[in-house]
Amino acid sequence: MCGRARCTLRPDDFPRACHLNGRPVRHLNMDGYRPSYNVAPGFNVPVVRRADDGDGNGNGFVLHCMKWGLIPSFTKKTEKPDYFRMFNARSESIREKASFRRLLPSNRCLVSVEGFYEWKKDGQKKQPYYIHFKDGRPLVFAALFDSWKNSEEVIYTFTIVTTSSSSSLEWLHDRMPVILGDKESTDLWLNDAFSSDLDKIFKPYEESDLAWYPVTPAMGKLSYDGPECIKKVKAEETKSISRFFSTKVSRSPEPELEKTTIKEEIVEAGKPKCIEKKPEIHSKFENTRMKDETIEAGHQKFVNEEPEPQHDCHESITKEDENDSKGDVATLQSKGVCSMKRGYDEFSTAAKPFAKETGRQHKSPERKRGKKPTEGQPTLFSFFGRS
Repeated sequence: MCGRARCTLRPDDFPRACHLNGRPVRHLNMDGYRPSYNVAPGFNVPVVRRADDGDGNGNGFVLHCMKWGLIPSFTKKTEKPDYFRMFNARSESIREKASFRRLLPSNRCLVSVEGFYEWKKDGQKKQPYYIHFKDGRPLVFAALFDSWKNSEEVIYTFTIVTTSSSSSLEWLHDRMPVILGDKESTDLWLNDAFSSDLDKIFKPYEESDLAWYPVTPAMGKLSYDGPECIKKVKAEETKSISRFFSTKVSRSPEPELEKTTIKEEIVEAGKPKCIEKKPEIHSKFENTRMKDETIEAGHQKFVNEEPEPQHDCHESITKEDENDSKGDVATLQSKGVCSMKRGYDEFSTAAKPFAKETGRQHKSPERKRGKKPTEGQPTLFSFFGRS
């Protein structure tokens, strides 16, 4: 929590932000301070602390430039410092851990920044947010400092005290820095005497003057710096929601042929109109089956007494045509009626039984039940050849 911040204040801004009200302030190691929009552990940041006897002014304050990331004084001289190891100190355990407990009585300080960054985790994606005061005044954090001497020099480092997140920032992170929002809280934190009122200071900052907005993920790199770090951008969550509600279902345009047909039917409503249908595509076996069914249907109509007249698909048959269709084939052809089959007279002639060469129609002989045919009377065998 609170691993990045913006600190571009001028040296004179720090005492005013900490409510020192014109008290004497001595600057120490300020030549190492470099204002930055993307401050991280290991950077030099000015802090305000009480002066001690070694500073020559026990009643005043010191604006001391220190490195962010606590290195305890008992760290071995040959050990390589790791500023990311303790750049924060949990207020709940600050009285228990040896690295922080011994610093509470006299090594308290104030850190002033314009704002800090926090990341919202969404699966593998992280969206940074910039948190600051609405009126633009600097934020003041409670912090602890220590000095560590290696083989070459004495290095001053500090850590920012954190607490549980406020109700308005719980959605973003479960921790936040201890913010001292008024003169009373800053004086209490800098007081030499240990007080039980520190628990009030360690409470989350619940005032409504905090603001936040998403910024570019590029500021996650330490090398990325400048005003672009705090430029407001649209969060990824907002982009996803807006795309969801603004997405329109794409519909393919209707074919021009269908539109024309519908338009013609509306204009010519009530008028009989036969719309030509495109032939359906069938398989080879389906075509063969349909052909057989057509032949069989034609044969069935052939043996009927009165065949139904056939007509063209583009012409309508009237009642007069139906009457004429019984015998006048030429009339049907003149009116466009298909003449695929012969007329009734042809069917009647073809249906007559065979006659003798004399031209008379043969009549079957009368035969009484129980009587045998007499000699000379023609029998059934006389009409057929004997085998």
